[in-house]
Amino acid sequence: MHILVIEDEKKTAAFITRGLTEETFTVDSVENGRDGFNLAMNREYDLVILDIMLPGIDGWEVLKRLRDQGNETPILILTALDAVEDRVKGLKMGADDYLTKPFAFSELLARIHTVLRRGPVRTSDVLRVADLEIDFPAHRITRGGKRVDLTPKEFALLSLLARRSGEVLSRTRIAERIWDIDFESDTNVVDVHMRRLRIKVDDPFDKKLIHTVRGVGYVLEER
Repeated sequence: MHILVIEDEKKTAAFITRGLTEETFTVDSVENGRDGFNLAMNREYDLVILDIMLPGIDGWEVLKRLRDQGNETPILILTALDAVEDRVKGLKMGADDYLTKPFAFSELLARIHTVLRRGPVRTSDVLRVADLEIDFPAHRITRGGKRVDLTPKEFALLSLLARRSGEVLSRTRIAERIWDIDFESDTNVVDVHMRRLRIKVDDPFDKKLIHTVRGVGYVLEER
């Protein structure tokens, strides 16, 4: 899952990014509203965490512009503004949730999962494709009832493929979701990680689930 953090407090942004990365999310972080708006409009995110008091254009304006442009990406406002009227304003403008600072990371994480479950792309705690099962809260993978141990990046990669099961994902799109936004398309990082993932998820089993679509990318599906 890919999250955009729009937060100008560097310590707060670093804290959120570190915590979410440890939870296997892919995180992009920017420090001003203008860059945040542009990224949210031009890249695919599962959630935006939005501060209100931002340089350039503030969070209210970012929220307004996104919704005016028809962008339905779930937005969680995270701000020091704790007045009831601010919370009401944010929700009325189209935010999906509103959390005030200071905050506990455990609460932020719980709210993120709640928003994602009811967002445009509905998620579930456990996802199954054929005999492959992904338990997201437990970070546990099993195939044919056998435990499969993955690195955090492998878990994120398999999760992306599974949530888009049957959909062919290009290397560029995979790289944008799993790796840095400055990923260079001439590197083979996607292919290298896909080979490692196949060794663990497919090679020990007769039925293969991860398929290469030549000249396009990869798809996870039962054939």
